Amino acid sequence: MKWPRPSQISARTLRVWQRNYAVYRQTWKISFVPPLLEPLLYILAFGMGLAVMVGDLDLGGRTVPYTTFIAPALVAVAIMYNAFFETTYNSFVRMYYQKTFDALLATPLNLEEIILGEMLWAATKAVIATALMGTVLSLCGLLDFPGTLLLLPLALLGGLLFAALGMICTALSPGIETFNLPIFLGITPMFLFSGTFFPLQNLPGWAQGVAQALPLTHLVLLVRGCALHLWAAELWLSLLYLLVATLVFLPLAIALMVRRIVR
Repeated sequence: MKWPRPSQISARTLRVWQRNYAVYRQTWKISFVPPLLEPLLYILAFGMGLAVMVGDLDLGGRTVPYTTFIAPALVAVAIMYNAFFETTYNSFVRMYYQKTFDALLATPLNLEEIILGEMLWAATKAVIATALMGTVLSLCGLLDFPGTLLLLPLALLGGLLFAALGMICTALSPGIETFNLPIFLGITPMFLFSGTFFPLQNLPGWAQGVAQALPLTHLVLLVRGCALHLWAAELWLSLLYLLVATLVFLPLAIALMVRRIVR
């Protein structure tokens, strides 16, 4: 397995992004519906149901309603879902069934540029979902400005990380049905145990340690901290975690995908 070299990447990578964007424009109306309605469904369900039983939570010395607690986490989950599923199911379909990668290779593009372009597009979808969800939740009074504006660069960073993790799964999966395994073993546990629906302090000590190793935990902390103006020094550690993980997994994803396609 050969790691990608910077010299192998050029501005041609943006052509892959442009191709995916052109396809997205054909179905943008359908793609806009989930990010707009999903947060409303969650807020209605939790706000009218679970929030009544949970009550208010103490968060960084500030008492917040339960719906305010989960609102930023819903944005973080959307970042994970949009990026991960784009580079698993969608990229696999383009590679294996639609033969889009073969068509792109008939151009001056190389494999490294194609794969990086796929991950850049996945991160873009995460940013779009964040902008839509952030707008809806802000109109509901659940996110604070101007900190909410920081969610867009966080969505780009988190989107790149989860896009890389998804692409690694694509590189290692023999068939599309195999994606059920990383979703069950990785995505679902992160969705449930990364501080999304309850504070991490409610978990046993060993479980808190495991949660700190999950990328969604740090993304949730950063999104919640920015969206609710809960600034803390620990957020810098979470940001460092995401930066380092992205710098490691992006080239690893490219290397693994090149090895799979070449073989």
